[in-house]
Amino acid sequence: MIIENKLKDLTPKELGKLFPIQIVPYDTNWVSIFDSESAKIKDVLGERIVLKIEHFGSTAIEGLAAKPTIDILIEIPPLTDALKELIIDKMSAIGYIFIWRTDENIPYMHFVKGYTVDGFKGSVFHLHLGDKYHSLWDRIYFRNYLRQNKDVAEKYEALKYSLAKEFKFDREAYTNAKGQFVKRITELAKKEFQNHLK
Repeated sequence: MIIENKLKDLTPKELGKLFPIQIVPYDTNWVSIFDSESAKIKDVLGERIVLKIEHFGSTAIEGLAAKPTIDILIEIPPLTDALKELIIDKMSAIGYIFIWRTDENIPYMHFVKGYTVDGFKGSVFHLHLGDKYHSLWDRIYFRNYLRQNKDVAEKYEALKYSLAKEFKFDREAYTNAKGQFVKRITELAKKEFQNHLK
């Protein structure tokens, strides 16, 4: 894919300038955008691959300001080389760019859409795929905790606005700077919801 290759040629600094961090007020359309895209993904991959699909991240928390990026978490069967190639092929056909992520203990499949050599175009999506035992699913604890604790969500929003100013052109630094807050709240959520299904 030409666009994918051109983006991979850019330095982190160039990528940061092309795709700056921008926090915007909550948009009620984010839910319907997720619904529409998740239906498309299920249709393309099929129910034997998409075992579960969740909207997470800040756009999944009503009233919370966020980067206008729809984060989607997909449970897939245990990953094999054949399954990985099949998923990449099918997702590429609907405009997704594949990235192998190693920021968790177990690497996982990650796809993005909405990034072009001219900046963002249309709705922006981040897909995260892992089996049901993957640590990616801890992110649902964080989402659920913020949904139920408005005061914590407001603190998180204030933190994001502050960090977005500081790291406007450095997406990785922005994400890393939120890390301690996210980790602390996730641990609280896991204790509170330990007897409940995710």
